[in-house]
Amino acid sequence: MLKRLPPAFRNFYFVTGITFLVWMVFLDSNDLINRFRLTSKLHSLENEKEYYQEKIQEVEKDRQELMGTTELLEKFAREKYLMKKQSEDIFIIEEKD
Repeated sequence: MLKRLPPAFRNFYFVTGITFLVWMVFLDSNDLINRFRLTSKLHSLENEKEYYQEKIQEVEKDRQELMGTTELLEKFAREKYLMKKQSEDIFIIEEKD
């Protein structure tokens, strides 16, 4: 029966190496498919982290500006949150594309 197999498949080290390779690529919990998937997820999460860190810096900058003077705080509240004084009316003008 062993005489029918090609010489490479009769070699113990070749069979062991192929078995190890198949195990590592397809059957192991840390197989290559999962590694590629996790690596791509890691890159996307790093990009998200970068984005949110930039947003945090922008918000922190705005916060420092607003807490400096009451005029800027009032302007921000009026523009961003449409707040007004008791005797004022607000008109919102939207431009159409």
